[in-house]
Amino acid sequence: MNKKLARHKKIYAARELRRRQTESERVLWNEIRARKFEGAKFRRQHILKGFVVDFYCPLKKVAIELDGAIHLKQRGVDRERQELLECMGIKVLRFKNEDVLMSTKEVLNRINDFVASK
Repeated sequence: MNKKLARHKKIYAARELRRRQTESERVLWNEIRARKFEGAKFRRQHILKGFVVDFYCPLKKVAIELDGAIHLKQRGVDRERQELLECMGIKVLRFKNEDVLMSTKEVLNRINDFVASK
């Protein structure tokens, strides 16, 4: 498959993920969007080196990943992807979907701690 076609497929996939966001993605997005969070601009379902990350802030070089049940089956893939992103200087913060829904304030505090320290 040529690179241009692969890129277009990733763009389409990211758009679909934005349309079909999970409840935890919706909750977190409402808290961090539109520079409401420490003035940092976050993007959702952003493509980085061929991977789609749930949220990304280019200014702070932080990716936020929300892990649901599917991630229990793909831990190796997630680990490799995280290592690649970290080699690019991008910090990856991971949260379980349940934590976003049940402990939203704690999740936001952890993100804030990282964003404020950068």
